Amino acid sequence: MSTAESTEILESAPAIEGEDFSRVALTPAAVELLGRLREVHGALMFHQSGGCCDGSAPMCYPAGDFLTGPADVLLGVFRLPGDPTTAELEFWISREQFEYWRHTHLTVDVVAGRGSGFSVEAPEGRRFLIRSSLLPG
Repeated sequence: MSTAESTEILESAPAIEGEDFSRVALTPAAVELLGRLREVHGALMFHQSGGCCDGSAPMCYPAGDFLTGPADVLLGVFRLPGDPTTAELEFWISREQFEYWRHTHLTVDVVAGRGSGFSVEAPEGRRFLIRSSLLPG
């Protein structure tokens, strides 16, 4: 990854029908950690639930390990740098949580600390978290 790429936020491609803007992004730190996790786990996905405590953190799983359905919304799709066979990463959110956050742009970042649950970064000593801002308009 070049120096220019390593300082830029990576926006998702829109995934909600009729929308032409990104609702979710990854910080350079998130992209870097995802690159290491892809080497171990292959293609990945995120799911954002509306639970409390760690349930409100974005959870990262090997693609397909968390089954999504009508109770979930595909918020965005990323094309990550590196191996093209694992480059696509979908970001899902529970429909109920989407209704609360529908006017919010989400940015996945990384902080030191160990999350719990089944998110694949748990053993890394770092965890994903959401930073949010209101969408324009």
